[in-house]
Amino acid sequence: MKNKKPMGGRGPMGGPMMPGEKPKNFKKSFGMLLNYLGQFKIHIVIVMLFAAASTVFAIVGPKVLGQATTEMFNGIMGKISGTGSGIDFGKIGGILLTLLGLYLASAAFSVIQGWLMTGVSMKVTYRLRNSIMQKINRMPLGYFDRVNHGEVLSRVTNDVDTLSQTLNQSITQVITSVTTLVGILVMMFSISWELTLVALCILPVSMVFVSIIVKHSQKYFRAQQEYLGHVNGHVEEMYGGHVVMKAFNGEQSSVEKFDAYNNQLYNSAWKSQFLSGLMMPVMNFVGNVGYVAVCILGGWLAVNRGLPVGDIQAFVQYVRQFTQPITQIANISNILQQTMAAAERVFEFLDEKEEEPDAPTVYLADGAASRPGARVQVDGSVQFSHVHFGYTPEKIIIHDFSVDVKPGQKIAIVGPTGAGKTTMVKLLMRFYDVNSGSISVDGHDIRSFSRNELRSIFGMVLQETWLYNGTIMENIRYGRMNATDREVLAAAEAAQADHFVRTLPGAYQMELNEEASNISQGQKQLLTIARAILSDPKILILDEATSSVDTRTEILIQKAMDNLMKGRTSFVIAHRLSTIRNADCILCMNNGDIVEQGTHDELMAKNGFYANLYNSQFERPSQLQEA
Repeated sequence: MKNKKPMGGRGPMGGPMMPGEKPKNFKKSFGMLLNYLGQFKIHIVIVMLFAAASTVFAIVGPKVLGQATTEMFNGIMGKISGTGSGIDFGKIGGILLTLLGLYLASAAFSVIQGWLMTGVSMKVTYRLRNSIMQKINRMPLGYFDRVNHGEVLSRVTNDVDTLSQTLNQSITQVITSVTTLVGILVMMFSISWELTLVALCILPVSMVFVSIIVKHSQKYFRAQQEYLGHVNGHVEEMYGGHVVMKAFNGEQSSVEKFDAYNNQLYNSAWKSQFLSGLMMPVMNFVGNVGYVAVCILGGWLAVNRGLPVGDIQAFVQYVRQFTQPITQIANISNILQQTMAAAERVFEFLDEKEEEPDAPTVYLADGAASRPGARVQVDGSVQFSHVHFGYTPEKIIIHDFSVDVKPGQKIAIVGPTGAGKTTMVKLLMRFYDVNSGSISVDGHDIRSFSRNELRSIFGMVLQETWLYNGTIMENIRYGRMNATDREVLAAAEAAQADHFVRTLPGAYQMELNEEASNISQGQKQLLTIARAILSDPKILILDEATSSVDTRTEILIQKAMDNLMKGRTSFVIAHRLSTIRNADCILCMNNGDIVEQGTHDELMAKNGFYANLYNSQFERPSQLQEA
């Protein structure tokens, strides 16, 4: 299982975070979200106009329906009293046709604005995901050393999905709710100011309840998004290393940790959803109280002041609708909190410090600058000059490292675990930058190359293999995307992989699964070696490249590697010292320093650090215990 930081009690950015913490910078996150929406200003203005128009047509409906009710009531009363000719069905029919037209227009505007807003929200989501993916490629490796992979995955999936789902609804709901609230107030005042004042008494009572609920629910929405990231991170980590987890009987510990995260997610989720769910019944209760008061006063006004019955009926409808936009605004406030909590996590990641920017130019072997994007031509000389490095500034692990490597030399780096061997390779590839000193290729500081151009010089085979979900042919071709099938086959033959590939179902067209677990570890290593051969690099880096294959295959690969390394500068990290006896120079590292260097014979003659290391691999266990 990969070496990852423990997640307990850690926030999405790897620092301590208290459960239920509110968004740290609401205004900044909201501003950045508006910036993403900026290019869709015309669409959003149209959406606002159409949403407002749809709402206005819907609001006018009850008043028009009230006219039909009044006309019917007057006709019936006239017929009873003998002062009229009865109900004018023609006039009522005309009113109802007008009402139908209003509702059809409202529905049409609503459909159009919904279609436009869906397109806007999906495009914003698309841009956010693209920005996150591009950001990941610009992030230093140190970030992923301290932040769990599941946290990053949660931002790409859950947080962006939350934004996508709520953006589509929230903007139009805000527009329609505000328009509805203002429009209903206008229509209510046009009917009766006394009834309107009674209905308005609902507002302060409603706002008190809304503010109380929002105040208590906001922190739980933030906690819900945070713990969802923890759960995702733990599941991703355990699934990625499930074989090791089972081998060491870690199921119980894994389940206990998952239960702890899941319980925290459950507690924050049910509290946020429960408080959010309280909004509707509370608002309905307040609305019903106002509704009763309006009915009583409306009856009194109809009897004593002759208020038309149709107007009372329309007003009652408006009162019933009056609490709806208030409820919607209250619900939207909860949704916006969840949205901004997700947006903050996304923008926190997008604001993370990136790698130092690439150099604008590269250099050819003769010292002339080349155009960016060109493949760099070098002789292959490498110089480490007084290099100091630590993954954290306070803990330096490479101390004053210096070595001069000539073109075409095979350099072996040996030493005990933790001596700094792999770290030197990471520095050479600019996965990390040195704290002080310099690393040069052909006399040019590697920081004067762009990272893409620098890494085009190298071919790398690591102890930890990486293959992706695709065919074997595609995985080998990853070393050079424009390689022909013939070149891919030649690389596989050189890596001693062709024979076993042809025995597999589908041969080179066999599909590897996500973990490439449908082939053996040794076979995976052979494919990564074939990929490095195909890239035809000027400098090779082999970090325990043959550690996962059997002895017979190792001999075959070693021969292929010897042929491959001819004319190329090679850095070989090895624990089995018998494999690097023919190296031009062996660097013995211990505690970040070169303690010895020379050929195998020279170092054995010294009978020092290297000789002790070499001889220890051939001593019997009893001899080691005696020592």
